[in-house]
Amino acid sequence: MDAPRERPDAPTSAGPRALFDASTDAAAVVSGRGVVLGWTRAAEELLGLAASEAVGASAARLLAMPGDPARATGVAERCRAGMGWSGHIPLRHRDGRRIDVDLRVSASFRIGADECFLVSAREQRQQWEVGQSVLDGFLTRSPVGMAVMDTQLRYVWLNDTLERFGGVPREQRLGRRLSELLPGLQADTIEGLMRKVLDTGVAVTDYEYVGWSWADPRRQHAYSTSFFPLVDVDNTITGVCYMVSDVTERWNARQLLSLVNEAGTRIGTTLDVLWTAQELADFAVPRFADFVVVDLLEPVLSTEGHGTWLTDAGPAPARPVMRRAGLSSVRDGAPEAVARIGERVDFVPPPHDAHLLIGGDPILIPVLDPSDEVWVSEQPARAASIREFGLHSLISVPMRARNTVLGLATFIRSLNPVSFQSDDVLVAQELVARAALCVDNARRYTREHTAAVTLQRSLLPQALSGGTALEVASSYRPADPTGGVGGDWFDVIPLSGARVGLVVGDVVGHGITAAATMGRLRTAVQTLADMEMPPDELLAHLDDLVLRLSEERDGDAGDVAQRGTAGFLGATCLYAVYDPVTRHCTMARAGHPPPVVVTPDGQVSFPEPPPGPPLGLGGIAFESTEIELAENSLLGLYTDGLVEAADRDMEHGMSRLGELLSQRDLDLDTLCSSAVRQLVPAPQPDDIALLLARTHALGVEHVVSWEVPVDPAAVAEVRARATRQVEAWGYGELAMTTELIVSELVTNAIRYAEPPIRLRLLRDSRLTCEVADASSTAPRLRHARSTDEGGRGLFLVAQLAHRWGARYTADGKIIWAEQEIP
Repeated sequence: MDAPRERPDAPTSAGPRALFDASTDAAAVVSGRGVVLGWTRAAEELLGLAASEAVGASAARLLAMPGDPARATGVAERCRAGMGWSGHIPLRHRDGRRIDVDLRVSASFRIGADECFLVSAREQRQQWEVGQSVLDGFLTRSPVGMAVMDTQLRYVWLNDTLERFGGVPREQRLGRRLSELLPGLQADTIEGLMRKVLDTGVAVTDYEYVGWSWADPRRQHAYSTSFFPLVDVDNTITGVCYMVSDVTERWNARQLLSLVNEAGTRIGTTLDVLWTAQELADFAVPRFADFVVVDLLEPVLSTEGHGTWLTDAGPAPARPVMRRAGLSSVRDGAPEAVARIGERVDFVPPPHDAHLLIGGDPILIPVLDPSDEVWVSEQPARAASIREFGLHSLISVPMRARNTVLGLATFIRSLNPVSFQSDDVLVAQELVARAALCVDNARRYTREHTAAVTLQRSLLPQALSGGTALEVASSYRPADPTGGVGGDWFDVIPLSGARVGLVVGDVVGHGITAAATMGRLRTAVQTLADMEMPPDELLAHLDDLVLRLSEERDGDAGDVAQRGTAGFLGATCLYAVYDPVTRHCTMARAGHPPPVVVTPDGQVSFPEPPPGPPLGLGGIAFESTEIELAENSLLGLYTDGLVEAADRDMEHGMSRLGELLSQRDLDLDTLCSSAVRQLVPAPQPDDIALLLARTHALGVEHVVSWEVPVDPAAVAEVRARATRQVEAWGYGELAMTTELIVSELVTNAIRYAEPPIRLRLLRDSRLTCEVADASSTAPRLRHARSTDEGGRGLFLVAQLAHRWGARYTADGKIIWAEQEIP
């Protein structure tokens, strides 16, 4: 048999890091007489002997070779002298095979009256170098602290590493409990775990905790500890052995990773630049720093775009103009701050300038010196704050995203005594990078949202007028920034014969595209309404337009996959025409909610025109319906955002709208704004539009009409009647032009149209002359040659009237001409 090879206690060549982790070594406690007193789980796994088989037996039987009494005596004397011993030795497994191990015997200690030794063994590996021991330096250089506690949890033995961890000398520990020596190290919890091991005999492994120690009182350390019972021959637990490793670096890395991951959910929750900057400051205090400021360049905070130098790495102002956007401190009110939220700042840690923002690396100042001449001369107010509040360590990180300079974030510690280290710079960079991306997203979105709102408001009517037929009021509220600008629109369009067109619509989607599409549809509705189209025909033409717009988007979408998502461009619309002479309202809708009608006595109803499909589907006809409105009735047109919400269905919203509009003691503008405010008191993800119209009737004193015989001789009589009526209304200055217009229109109707022919004069905001006939032939403005005897009738009408046109009815057509009333 090989003799045990003794190894001197001297450092050897370093092996792999894992080999110096002694937390898994087999350990046993052996008395001075060579009897095993304690046996760990690792020892059981190494030699296959249970504690009941090993404890109480002689340790000599574990050797795979005869022992040398003289050498054993020498080892014992060496350990009694406090030096310990280590070497290679073969042991016998329960199944008889030999196991070569590295053995370490500690200096002797006592449990009660018995002299004891802690023996630790690890199986040798073939790849180890000859003469190298993974347990070398067990007492002085091992990274694992070890101790043996008696049943009263008093220290019986500990190695040098554990002494170094706690900062309390061995002499002061022996015979005393952990809670008496290191109360700041979660001593009560640790002793509770050791009592559990004493009571149950079950080991507790890898318990991690954080605490302070006398060895390094300015910095918290993290430890991983395992506790094992010591069992004697009677299976009685005689003490506890525990091993502890300093895992501060691993714990810090895990904490920093957790910090960065949490930042991803806590920073950038809104699309607001200032809010995002404040979120960064609030998140970092006190997790990472005691005082944080976020300063953003003024152009970043502007909705009008950014300056030309933000993406330029060339010359820049020595002191860029920034504003404080985020501020947080562990002290109430942040008294250490030199500038407040919204104030201008020019802070860049001296001696740096604006080039730090453009291309500089983060700045780490582990120790701030308030007496530094550069700080005193360039930043005197901040130097005074450093001195007054004990600011001692700083990190400044430029905020950049997508090649755009945004500002500067500064982290400072004061109450936290630990200075920033290089690892902290990486964390600060990661936090600022996440915040910078969110700030840039918010900045870009704010600019686009502002542009979309501006575009949408410019496309909506700036002033509404219903003439003498309607009193109108409107309210429009854009979506909140998270929802984006939508495509809601409304309009009031004056038509011939004192009639008025009312329209409200909603384009699917949000953003500038929806707003631009809304503008195109509104322009199309105005054009089609000017062509005197009835509501159902107008929606049919509008449907064709939306189909063409969808095809344009198909063509721009690129590949087939993109077309599938970009192809459909939908919209809803409701178009109504009110005639104050007949008090009839004709309407049609395309996938839009029905209008609301409130009678003069407060009765609410929702007349439902046939529900046509949304615009853009094509192939389905639209239908009109006609209702009669009493004078002073209230007609309301709205978009679905007004009556739909997360906490109510559409029918409930419509019912609530009717209740609010039935109030009769409010003027129309107040009623409109009040209804919107009460229905939607908070920001919403969809646009809101409400158009109200109070109807008026055009009485018999404002309208006259005559049947016209199909006889050229009747023209003179009709012309004379019209002239007398105009003079009776007090418009003598319009008598001559009215006479000419009536003469030409009636003559053309008698000559080219079909009976019955009727002349009507209307007086409201303008004087209107209408000639109706049963023909559907469109009038045509001709340019007669100098030798022609006719062909100048409509040309004269066009010259004399403010405007003229024709509209078709179920019985034929009406040619009309309007004159401005002086």
